[in-house]
Amino acid sequence: MEAGGQMRKREHWRTVLCFLLCFGQQLSAQIRYSVPEEVKEGYVVGNIAKDLGLDVNTLMDRRFRIVSGSDEALFMVNQHNGVLYVQRKIDREALCDSTGACLINLKIVVEDPLELHYIVVEITDVNDHSPTFTEKEKRLEISENAPQGTRFQLQVARDPDIGSNSVRLYKLSQNENFALEIRDRAEDKLPFLVLQKPLDREHRAEHNLILTAIDGGNPQRSGTLNITVFVLDVNDNRPLFSQDVYSSTLHENVEIGTLVIKVKAIDSDYGPNGEVSYTFGEDNNENMFHIFGLNRLTGEIRVIGEVDFEKNSVYKLDIQAFDNGQPPLNTDCRVIIKILDLNDNEPIIDVTSLSKMVPEDSKPGTVISLISVTDRDTGVNGKVVCSLSENVPFELKQSVQENMYSLVTKGNLDRETVSHYDITITARDLGQPPLSSYKILSVQVSDVNDNPPEFSLNPIELYVIENNAAGAPILTLSAFDKDLNKNSAISYQIIKGNGTQSDMTSFLNINSETGVISALKSFDFEIVKKFPFHVLATDSGTPSLSSNVTVNVFILDQNDNVPVILYPVSANGSAEGVEEIPRNVNAGHLVTKVRAYDADIGYNGWLLFSLQEVSDHSLFGLDRYTGQIRTLRSFTETDEAQHKLVILVKDNGNVSLSATATVIVKVVEPKEAFASSDVKNTVKDEEENNLTFYLTITLGSVSVLFVISIIVLIVMQCSKSTDCSSKYLQDTNYDGTLCHSIQYRSGDKRYMLVGPRMSIGSTIVPGSNGNTLVIPDRRRRDSGEVRMSIIYLFIEPLDVTVALVFV
Repeated sequence: MEAGGQMRKREHWRTVLCFLLCFGQQLSAQIRYSVPEEVKEGYVVGNIAKDLGLDVNTLMDRRFRIVSGSDEALFMVNQHNGVLYVQRKIDREALCDSTGACLINLKIVVEDPLELHYIVVEITDVNDHSPTFTEKEKRLEISENAPQGTRFQLQVARDPDIGSNSVRLYKLSQNENFALEIRDRAEDKLPFLVLQKPLDREHRAEHNLILTAIDGGNPQRSGTLNITVFVLDVNDNRPLFSQDVYSSTLHENVEIGTLVIKVKAIDSDYGPNGEVSYTFGEDNNENMFHIFGLNRLTGEIRVIGEVDFEKNSVYKLDIQAFDNGQPPLNTDCRVIIKILDLNDNEPIIDVTSLSKMVPEDSKPGTVISLISVTDRDTGVNGKVVCSLSENVPFELKQSVQENMYSLVTKGNLDRETVSHYDITITARDLGQPPLSSYKILSVQVSDVNDNPPEFSLNPIELYVIENNAAGAPILTLSAFDKDLNKNSAISYQIIKGNGTQSDMTSFLNINSETGVISALKSFDFEIVKKFPFHVLATDSGTPSLSSNVTVNVFILDQNDNVPVILYPVSANGSAEGVEEIPRNVNAGHLVTKVRAYDADIGYNGWLLFSLQEVSDHSLFGLDRYTGQIRTLRSFTETDEAQHKLVILVKDNGNVSLSATATVIVKVVEPKEAFASSDVKNTVKDEEENNLTFYLTITLGSVSVLFVISIIVLIVMQCSKSTDCSSKYLQDTNYDGTLCHSIQYRSGDKRYMLVGPRMSIGSTIVPGSNGNTLVIPDRRRRDSGEVRMSIIYLFIEPLDVTVALVFV
């Protein structure tokens, strides 16, 4: 808007000047004033009234004034005194061109009479403007290979002032590469920038110069132009790596994407000529491209595959750097990557077995196998220590060569104790953390015939019931051989005796393979009660080994004998007798005693007496156990004189056998009975005395022998290795025999049964107290406890029952 106003002002004054010039040929200016620009408002230019000779007092009446034709008059006239003064600030450069004089024509009018006067005011220049450049900054781009002496025209400075106040000279700031050259072209001075010294962008890519334009005013004014010279790059420099050889260390097994190293090449050139890209050299191993990747822009080398120290411990990479110039320039470097070992490999155990079967009689130090241990790691990580599982009769011996071992026997082997060894070989390296591996070596101990056959019991006691079936098995012997195969194949044979008639081995037969013994005839307890024989067990090894066992056979009684009546016996041998008693006897009088015996023993020989037939049951009574017949009351006159008593004698076998005896009791008068009773009593007393004597001697002898037998049996039992004492009755083998000493507990008392063997399931009836003992079968573990307080022993051959209490 301000620039438009100035243009309109210029057009207005040009119109006025043209008007004045048109009339100037007829009327010349009467007055000419000069005023410098930039004076203050009110500045007096001159007194027009005085210079025109006008009466000052009439100026008001004659309407003395300036006719300018513009609302923005630069000058005003005082109507009171005729003085011309500056109304507003004058800018010569805004009013006139920079060339020539700047004249302002004023038209003065005075009326009554009308007068027209022309006044010329020259606006003189003052140095109020500094030289200026149309642009504040000049940018030049000069190639660094521009030849010396090359000229570059610069912008001309403009100064609105004229004359000496305009631009008179140019100055260039001090520098090494450029000089200033001024050429006069008409009234203008043209500045040129001249290249005096070749440019090097890599040395200095930008030059900042100042061009100063100075006018001729006083004081001088100046204006500046900032000149920036950009040196255009030429691809005259190769990329340079910061190092010729880069070194880096890297742990194996690092993650994908791990930064290994970053190479850096610098190109002094600019722009594309200085942009560097990277690539692998052509001499690199192809496998390397699967492990490492190179960023072509940044030069970063990262892991892209598996890094394994055991495959390669050092990688040498050739890296090339290219710029993007035309043509491109390149350089190269080498990257050495050292891989650090980690303990990532377990030891490897290699076993070479010399023999999978080791004889049990191998001597200590026998080599079983050779063992080699390897570890792919290095250093401490590759050092390996081997060990064996504990409690095995083997050891490792290290050879001269490292990591080589031999597995040898350390002690004596016994296949019968341990026939198979699983030996765990442990290999552990010394890395941190340590890694270990295991290998199981199976060693089989082969058999040697070093064990003879063994019987679980020796001697063996066999109980056989008499009247057994001829040819039926009575016992199965089984010997055990700890060896294997033919070394444990056992054959059996009975060791024959002297071949006499009393030699019972002649009636026995054994199966050599199964050990089944059978009796060729029936046994009779009343003839043979026990006998021993020997069996030899031989294995099939080479040389063969053997052992023998003694079998003590006990014949068990069977109820196969009928009770025999000893008294009464008549002259013809029948069991019948006659007894006379006085009529005046009292109740409880002993009439007679029925005597009987049974060839069997135990229950089978235990006899019980009972009255089967009696004429008067109220007169006589019979003791069930002793066979004594006694009167139950006194006789009366009405009682018969003769009574017949039939007595049944019965044993206690499972199937009872019995015999009967008849006693005729005659009741006589006391006088008649006295004579006969004397004779009978004398004979009877003599017989009873003799019988009592024999019984006393027999019982004493048996008691002594029994006590001795108990002591001997206890000593023998204590010497046996087999433990037959238990809370439950136990047998010592599976053929139905029992230990001869049985301990058990009842309440707070402990009892022991010592005596002949009983067959399984047999029952002992100890007496009137009702206690019974059932011998259980070992093969039936559900048998109950033995609960009894009195143990009865049945002693043969006499029919005597002895009761013993063991506490």
